[in-house]
Amino acid sequence: MKNHRAQQDDLDVYVWEGRSDIAERVARALAALNVDVIRADAIAVSSDMLQARTSIAVISVTVIERPSFNARDWQARHGMPVIWVAAESRGNDPSVYPPEYSNILTPDFTPAELRALVFKLAGVVRESTRPAPAADPLIASSACMQLFLAEVDAFADCDSNVLIRGETGTGKERVARLLHERHRRYGRGPFVAVNCGAIPDGLFESHFFGHAKGAFTGAAFAHKGYFEQAHEGTLFLDEIGDLPLYQQVKLLRVLEQNMVTRLGSTNEIPVNFRLVAATNRPLRDLVRQELFRADLYYRLAVIELMVPSLEERGAIDKIAIFKAFLGQILPDQDVDVPDWLATMIAQTRFTGNIRELRNIAERVGITVRQFRAWDRARIGRIFSSLEDRADRMTPASERNPQDIAERNRIVVALDANGWRRQDTASFLGISRKVLWEKMRKYQIVGQEAEVAGEFD
Repeated sequence: MKNHRAQQDDLDVYVWEGRSDIAERVARALAALNVDVIRADAIAVSSDMLQARTSIAVISVTVIERPSFNARDWQARHGMPVIWVAAESRGNDPSVYPPEYSNILTPDFTPAELRALVFKLAGVVRESTRPAPAADPLIASSACMQLFLAEVDAFADCDSNVLIRGETGTGKERVARLLHERHRRYGRGPFVAVNCGAIPDGLFESHFFGHAKGAFTGAAFAHKGYFEQAHEGTLFLDEIGDLPLYQQVKLLRVLEQNMVTRLGSTNEIPVNFRLVAATNRPLRDLVRQELFRADLYYRLAVIELMVPSLEERGAIDKIAIFKAFLGQILPDQDVDVPDWLATMIAQTRFTGNIRELRNIAERVGITVRQFRAWDRARIGRIFSSLEDRADRMTPASERNPQDIAERNRIVVALDANGWRRQDTASFLGISRKVLWEKMRKYQIVGQEAEVAGEFD
């Protein structure tokens, strides 16, 4: 067994042992690798010592038969992956092994099985410690996007909750991160992003409120929920419209009291975070249908921001965003998009917004890289493969620069006036009938325009 060394690239395997032969077998299996195997139950391993380590991964191989394993809480706090060496009859029981620690080896494990699992978990740890990739380029050449970002800046440093609305793929999470990064106080804390539509049924309380040690079978450690994780930072709830009513009540209670109680505990824990929610659904419609609580809606929508769609942003942003994505795919090339391709991009409606445009840019970039040319026929087929190609062609009127500017001005005015047509018409100095005709001309439709009449 190697001596304990502090090398930057070493991989450490800490063994809390309940059976006398496990550590030796682990050491033999990993002998040919650059790995330290440390008998953590045979030496005084303090939290301070472990926190001071510079190694890229710390993996604990443990036997479940050992009745007292007080390293669990430390492992949970510091995200240590765990390999359980356990009886085969209990090896796949999720009530005994929490899902995040479900890396099971039977007592008769082979060296190859152990090495494969160590490599897998080491890769996970290395990936988690890499710097976050650069955010997608934020292009704001269009007038409507510049106005929108000015609005984001105006509200970024206030403490009020924010509701971000917009079509799928417009970059609502990116806007939420901008609000977080530009806040003097909350920007120093964590940014915790949660997709409300992805919370497993029945696990809302555990995910959001956390749980105390021993709260239920398999709760071998205390766990902070999303509310606590976001303390002094920003909690971003994406797809807030997908949150069921009974969960909405619990969210509202936390927003009103700024306190949470973990499952299995009676202690109230104060929390302080800024809530930013996002949706592509008409929440006011859902309120009328009693599918979303009105009191929660008004709590969320203290500030409302409407992200412009890619179509509203116009050709100037479409082309600029496409070039930026293409530059990521072809970093070693001078990206000079041919005029015929720029025209094709400008005239195409990307119903999936920036997300779809990125997909197209990636496909075009791969084609250019593989064939080392702007192959018009092949690239044309990529655009032709889009469903409803005819419906995606931007009308000629919208390709006129003056019409594009007017359309963007109307959309911004509608958003500024809550999509109330009478107020928007007065704001623009035109009649409601003229506004309606212009909305029809420029095909300004969608969830906001469709329900606006009920709020006039």
